[in-house]
Amino acid sequence: MATKQPVIIEDKDQMRKWSRSMRSKGNTICLVPTMGYLHEGHISLIREAHKHAQVIVVSIYVNPGQFSPSEDLSTYPSDFHGDIQKLMAVPGGVDAVFHPYNLYSHASISGKVKDGDDGGVESKGVKDKGVGVVSCVEDGRLGHQTWVRVERLEKALCGKSRPVFFRGVATVVTKLFNIVEPDIAVFGKKDYQQWRIIQRMVRDLDFSIKVLGSEIVRDNDGLAMSSRNVHLSPEEREKALSINSSLSRARFAAEKGQVNCKELRDSVIKTIEEAGGRIDYAEIVDQESLGAVEEIRSPVVFCVAAWFGKVRLIDNMEINLSRA
Repeated sequence: MATKQPVIIEDKDQMRKWSRSMRSKGNTICLVPTMGYLHEGHISLIREAHKHAQVIVVSIYVNPGQFSPSEDLSTYPSDFHGDIQKLMAVPGGVDAVFHPYNLYSHASISGKVKDGDDGGVESKGVKDKGVGVVSCVEDGRLGHQTWVRVERLEKALCGKSRPVFFRGVATVVTKLFNIVEPDIAVFGKKDYQQWRIIQRMVRDLDFSIKVLGSEIVRDNDGLAMSSRNVHLSPEEREKALSINSSLSRARFAAEKGQVNCKELRDSVIKTIEEAGGRIDYAEIVDQESLGAVEEIRSPVVFCVAAWFGKVRLIDNMEINLSRA
């Protein structure tokens, strides 16, 4: 078992200096961005990173900018010390962990400034503006005012019910890219829309970074791994298996000739609802544009978001029909 101790860096300037020193030695750098509470899905991203680069950087930062006022940032699970132990056990190890104290000032839904680090640090003096947990201080000297948006891709799927989510993602990933300066970045395909948004952002803004997508990792029962799974009760977890099973049946049906998207969607929705889930969305979209399709004539991805209890789960399945 590997026991490589990664360098832990909290300061932005130190992180940038470290990356540049690694590159000056001829190394290729790969960044794996995470919000911590690592599981096997995250570890699979690191394994993928080792295929493409000599130096691996994992960022651990709970990004407050992607939480809306109705979402409780404080309940997001964290275990930084446990994360480091897991990273040390990865074959090949990790070279550095970027664990910033805060990437920008922001207002919590309670009207206090809260850091995104483990547990959070609160201070007074900032009022929430109702635009998500991030808003700028009134005098303009402090706080975060600049956003990065991928306007079309962010509107579909998760963007419908989480309107501030992807601007928070795109903005903080831009900052991570500017600080770490990687050659490659690896994102999980479970967050399919996020992966495509980051790819498009990199293309549109001319980042010299290759963005790779890594396949979904599932537990033995088929549930897609997620840090939020810890909040599911045993009964809710059992019911949540309906997501993967219904998606698998939809893909099988499509491969057998069922290409009508409405019929496939209706079947998946029925299965999940009968299991006790509450559908946020169930959409079959083009893999790159994320535009909805009526019939499967090109590569698509079937994306689902559903609530089980108080936990919102997302999952997806690519459908690539072979053509004779």
